[in-house]
Amino acid sequence: MNDLDLNNLLGAEDDEGRTRASRASARRGRRRRRRRNRGGFMAPLLAFVVLAGILGGGGYYGYLWLSDALVPDDYTGQGTGEVVIEIKDGQSASEVALELEKQGVVASARAFTNAIANANMSDKLQPGSYKLRKKMPAASAVAQLVPGNRLLATVTVKEGLRLSDTLTTLAEKTGKPVKEFTAAAKDVGELDLPSYAKNKLEGYAFPATYEFQPKTTPSQMLATMVDRFKKTAEKVDLEGGAKSLGHTPHEIMIIASIVQAEAGRAEDMPKIARVIYNRLDSKPQMKLAMDSTVMYALNKYGTAATFEETKTKNKFNTYLYYGLPPGPIANPGDHAIEAALSPTKGDWLYFVATDPKSNVTKFATTEAERQALLAEYRRNGG
Repeated sequence: MNDLDLNNLLGAEDDEGRTRASRASARRGRRRRRRRNRGGFMAPLLAFVVLAGILGGGGYYGYLWLSDALVPDDYTGQGTGEVVIEIKDGQSASEVALELEKQGVVASARAFTNAIANANMSDKLQPGSYKLRKKMPAASAVAQLVPGNRLLATVTVKEGLRLSDTLTTLAEKTGKPVKEFTAAAKDVGELDLPSYAKNKLEGYAFPATYEFQPKTTPSQMLATMVDRFKKTAEKVDLEGGAKSLGHTPHEIMIIASIVQAEAGRAEDMPKIARVIYNRLDSKPQMKLAMDSTVMYALNKYGTAATFEETKTKNKFNTYLYYGLPPGPIANPGDHAIEAALSPTKGDWLYFVATDPKSNVTKFATTEAERQALLAEYRRNGG
């Protein structure tokens, strides 16, 4: 073997060794890369698992917080006790909700606003006082806040009542002391009376049916009645009608009050008004001689004064003094006011309730006719 062959052989062996070494190195590299790849994959996976755990725990508590925000505290059951809630004019549903929560009616204002929105009543709350229970479900509270459940005192003031009797009626029906109504009636500056009323409430506390809230004061009640009178006065054109008759509105109200006190039936009122006008306009001058005015002066009731009673020295005694008394003797209603403004045409000077049981009133022009009616009255038990 020559040197060339030996070198070639040795070179071949070296090449083969290097080849084997290279292959081993490559295998080791691939193993390292696989380990690195496995480590690179596991790290993000582990991070994901940890993050998911964090998000999962946070999501749970976030869900609890969100549920609490979306489903606010609310009571169940029927509630306990009683509480009166007042909704003021102009209050929003949110303001009412806060008041209900403050008073312990609902568990949270949000529960009430949600319930009232679901009932489509957010803009339908009516001012007034309502009786509710404490610890009520919000939906139940909403169901109670309807106009039909408002706490109201219904007072019917009859036509022809004197002011003193009107105040007594108001006190009885509202449960407030009569002395408070008496004081309010004297404080006429708070009642907004018309200027022609001469600062006297008698005659201007209009008879009607009223509904008052529990917190309405006696002064506010009387002011409401005066306001109701002014609406009627406007409707019938009291001022214009009085002027056309040659009288003041106050004089018309005096006449209307006498008509109201003397008449047994509404259909007789225009004729009774005519008798009053005929006596006022009589030539020679004639006294009204109305028993109702005498009874008012004596603080008595009825329309049949005795001879002695007609001698009472009081400006309301129309047997003793000419012309109209100084003020109304009662609170007349619509029919009496309209009769005073539109008296029936006729020349009657007298009227007599000939049958006290049926309230029939008959009219006469002469004294002889009047005496005949009085005889009929006596025959019927008068």
